[in-house]
Amino acid sequence: MAKRALLLINRQARRGRDLFAESVDLLSHAGFEILALPMQAMQDASTFILQQRELLDLVVVGGGDGTLNTIVDALVEARLPLGILPLGTANDLARTLGIPNSLPEACRTIAEGHIQSIDLGLVNGKFYFNVASVGLSVTITQQLSRALKRRLGALAYAWTALKVLSRTRPFPATIWVDGVSISVNTIQIAVGNGRYYGGGMSVAHDAAIDDERLDLYSLEIQHGWQIIPLLWRLPKGRQGLLPWVRTLQGREIRLDTPRPHLINTDGEITGSTPAIFRVVPRALDVFAPRPAALPDGVSTPREQPPP
Repeated sequence: MAKRALLLINRQARRGRDLFAESVDLLSHAGFEILALPMQAMQDASTFILQQRELLDLVVVGGGDGTLNTIVDALVEARLPLGILPLGTANDLARTLGIPNSLPEACRTIAEGHIQSIDLGLVNGKFYFNVASVGLSVTITQQLSRALKRRLGALAYAWTALKVLSRTRPFPATIWVDGVSISVNTIQIAVGNGRYYGGGMSVAHDAAIDDERLDLYSLEIQHGWQIIPLLWRLPKGRQGLLPWVRTLQGREIRLDTPRPHLINTDGEITGSTPAIFRVVPRALDVFAPRPAALPDGVSTPREQPPP
């Protein structure tokens, strides 16, 4: 019997509008029975997933990290495996998992049926895949327009960051890890569950999406020139080698600020401080390439049988 797949395509995603019909054709030819839902408002998709979960074998999402973040809570509650078609701008979760950007190859990855169980981050009750952060990244998200992302792709993140840096000022915060408190003055605190975020930057050089830990870094910058060394260290996750970048690890991290600061999860504003971040091991099953097909530097997934 053909597996029943709910296909959610974000028509506002960078390639979602153009590739909707092709996605349906490719998955149908791969043997799936497709229930297609070209969502204009992805918030409605979570309700639909929960309503239809007993009729489905998997959910396939076409879009970027923000689209995936919108429906992750529903996926966890429904206990359905996730297939990813990287049709967004950054596609950092797909990059972390080694999922090809090519639509036919991404569909083939789902059809091959190899499952990886991944961890999720949880901040104030909201699940996330890649990174949750406060400070600079929130300002970038607020200033980043859909038109700029369509025009520049992943470079839109770097372009917007350069524009807002001059207006960014440090803020005080207290970080609690394993019962120990640390006071900082920072422009950004990022707490990563996965490997990549922000269009290909690494939260830590050895971060993995199934290592059952969170990786935190705090940018405690006092002078503008200190940004320059970050430009080539962030993509490789080596920012912790700089003396003005603090790095920490833990399964649970608490963040307090004198006044509330907005929280960015996977490119979406979803809450504010104070915040408690937790890692939830093996929280979601995702279709991913088999280990031998993964590029260098991508974590080796845990083997799971197809659903």
